[in-house]
Amino acid sequence: MSVRVLLVDDEELLRLAFGMILRAEPDMEPIGEAADGAAAVELARRLRPDVVLMDVRMPGTDGIEATRRLLREVPGTRVLVLTTFDLDAYAFEALRAGASGFLLKNSRPEELLAAIRDVARGDAVVSPRVTRLLLDRFAHRLPAAGDDGGGDGGGDAERLRVLTAREREVLLGAARGLTNAELAAALGLAEPTVKKHLGRVMAKLGLRDRVQTVIFAYECGLVGPG
Repeated sequence: MSVRVLLVDDEELLRLAFGMILRAEPDMEPIGEAADGAAAVELARRLRPDVVLMDVRMPGTDGIEATRRLLREVPGTRVLVLTTFDLDAYAFEALRAGASGFLLKNSRPEELLAAIRDVARGDAVVSPRVTRLLLDRFAHRLPAAGDDGGGDGGGDAERLRVLTAREREVLLGAARGLTNAELAAALGLAEPTVKKHLGRVMAKLGLRDRVQTVIFAYECGLVGPG
């Protein structure tokens, strides 16, 4: 099955370049293009793409708001954000809005293709350490645990009660930026076992991927910057 990709960027040349890269792959199908976030949401409603390659800095409806609306209105679609800088406040906000990862605009074609395939499979395309760096840098934007504004930290803390002790350990390690291999070594587990525990954590807490899991841990006060 081909991965159906919607290309969203206000630069026509970039859309053209990305489209050419995707069309050269037997398992990729660029199904549409949009130059702004509002058009992207409308196209996604009609075309139901598997992955949206989304620029975050666009005039009008930016990629952050478009991501938020798209994931609410077109469930099952995943968003891969395009950004210029690896530690970008816009990219961070897009992750909080539900994007499954971000990619630098100057990434090599093979990195772009691998990222799209990973996101289509349900993986997150942000390394654990980069996720932690993003959160450490922009943690002041997160609501404090127990705040009434946006984060519902107290409610999130209550949700932690559904986790087993081992699942909480895995959640904490992931939130601190450990890879699955590092978590396996630290907890004395096999790496596939760690992956299963992390999958259960996401399922119990209703989280989309590893990125959302780390953000949840910050918002509920399980970990903090520094």
